[in-house]
Amino acid sequence: MSDNKYTAESIEVLRGLDPVKKRPGMYTDTTCPNHLAQEVIDNSVDEAIEGYANKIEVFLYADGSLKVSDNGRGMPVDINQEEGMSGVELIMTKLHSGAKFSNKNYKFSGGLHGVGVSVVNALSTKLDVFILRDGNKYEMKFENGLKVSDLKIVDKCSKNDTGTTIHFYPNENYFDNKDFSVKALMHLLKAKAVLCKGLSISFYNELDDESHKWFFENGIVEYLKANLNEADLIIKEPFYGVVEEASEMAEWALDWNIDGNSSITESYVNLIPTIYGGTHINGFRSGILSAISEFCNFRKLLPKNLKLNADDVCGDINYVLSVKMQEPRFSGQTKERLASRYCANFVSLAVKDAFSLWLHKHIDKGEKIALKAIEEANKRIKASKKVVRKKITSSLSLPGKLADCISQDPKSCELFIVEGDSAGGSAKQARDRQTQAIMPIRGKILNTWDLDSNTILASQEINNISMAIGVQPGQTDLKNLRYHKICVLADADSDGLHIATLLSALFFKHFRELVRKGYIYIATPPLYRIDIDKKVYYVLDEVERDTVLKRFKDKKNIKVQRFKGLGEMNPEQLKETTMSKDTRRLIRLTVDSEENVLQEMDMLLSKKRVNDRKLWLEGKEEDLTEEDIISQPQNNELEV
Repeated sequence: MSDNKYTAESIEVLRGLDPVKKRPGMYTDTTCPNHLAQEVIDNSVDEAIEGYANKIEVFLYADGSLKVSDNGRGMPVDINQEEGMSGVELIMTKLHSGAKFSNKNYKFSGGLHGVGVSVVNALSTKLDVFILRDGNKYEMKFENGLKVSDLKIVDKCSKNDTGTTIHFYPNENYFDNKDFSVKALMHLLKAKAVLCKGLSISFYNELDDESHKWFFENGIVEYLKANLNEADLIIKEPFYGVVEEASEMAEWALDWNIDGNSSITESYVNLIPTIYGGTHINGFRSGILSAISEFCNFRKLLPKNLKLNADDVCGDINYVLSVKMQEPRFSGQTKERLASRYCANFVSLAVKDAFSLWLHKHIDKGEKIALKAIEEANKRIKASKKVVRKKITSSLSLPGKLADCISQDPKSCELFIVEGDSAGGSAKQARDRQTQAIMPIRGKILNTWDLDSNTILASQEINNISMAIGVQPGQTDLKNLRYHKICVLADADSDGLHIATLLSALFFKHFRELVRKGYIYIATPPLYRIDIDKKVYYVLDEVERDTVLKRFKDKKNIKVQRFKGLGEMNPEQLKETTMSKDTRRLIRLTVDSEENVLQEMDMLLSKKRVNDRKLWLEGKEEDLTEEDIISQPQNNELEV
């Protein structure tokens, strides 16, 4: 073990763009430079969303550089009085700077983290900015994130000519592959044109001497039909819907394949592609399921005791879903998964109401869709009966408090470790008995960080957990593992977070193979319920609460309820917010560097590190900002 002392002197403070250069993977996808291109393109698209731009041009040069031009308003060139520098320099060199943190300049925007284009600057050997604004052409240059020339006027132009051009040269030292993926870049540009009606996007590729231009007059319906041209479909004309409210909008087009092979499943938030889905997809699936279930019940199509789930209904679906909303929250800086909880409710209601009307107007097509879903449900039930559940070792018996699930397939089984008997009772009523098991524990479990794996089974609670999952502490052989999702479900308050931390430490220290394989999850129950007129919003914390209240500040009938604990929630609320696969939000426990996590967890939990912990807490109290609270770690993976 190293003799190096861990003291306050060991703590580094990274300033300016240094955090990006030090840990680029926290801010962008380092596989190739495509995500840098997306950040610049997204800024231009945000101008188009607001109606200030209708043309974007992208140039890929033979030297590996990329240039993006738009005819939007142009970056601000005046001096920011607080920071003492031009708007351009501020945007390019300061993290968490931008005009998208409020709704004054952009109603809908994907660039809410305020780090996008500054990350591009940090990870480029060279970046040039050209701006047309106020009858002047401005220029500013950077190298490796540092300014090498001040903002200056280089020419005159018409006052009607406005826009921004960014030309950057990605630094190959930060990427596994220095080349842009042209195919992915073209797909992104085409998708932006699809989702933003009236926007013309051109792409010029000097490498292949090719050019492409996209302009879709009929948006996502035209795009979906073009891509499903030769598919055998249940609906010949895609079902299209759009619902817009003051602060959010959902637009979709969908169809079902007869042969059971979906070819298009694309989702976007403020025109940002969310390739890993998120809460808007959960709401979309929930709305489709609710509408078809209601249709089946009304038409008396469902066999007795058969219950459809979202996979039965959505397994063969082709769709394009576009959501626009104020202040979206993503699970990582690369914005590939939406984490805004209230979006699920909005999309679910919007899709359910519109699709229900469509089904009852198109009964023949509706029955074809319903019968296909019923067929898939029967296949699912038949397949589950064929799987023989792996038996745990004969020396183990299941704990008495465990309410096990019916399914015998570990891949589909989930165990919820629930804080308290009261919450455990609600969870047992809220669960899907087919696949979800419940294991209540009494309050805060033993802090096992300093203990040996051979001794922790003396704790009854830990012994029960070990017996329930079928794995012994320190064991790397998972052949007897009984659940492929082990979910920690604790209250949303500070005590609940403490319990979740102790359980996370238990799994990382003594059941580490479960963490490495991605079997451990943290459930995220809401802390607040907000009733606005006849709508209900469940929100995770104070930040989401304030966001919802801000959106509906003009409403009079607003009631806010803070949940004191899981036991206070009735089973329906617990199911809707935390346990249903279509509306819940799970965070997978993952580790980027085991050595770093060991050091930090040791400082947080070891009884021998009291003084180090005190120093750390004092430093946190001084440095903690609102952004620290809002930001989510990159390695948190949202379950879809």
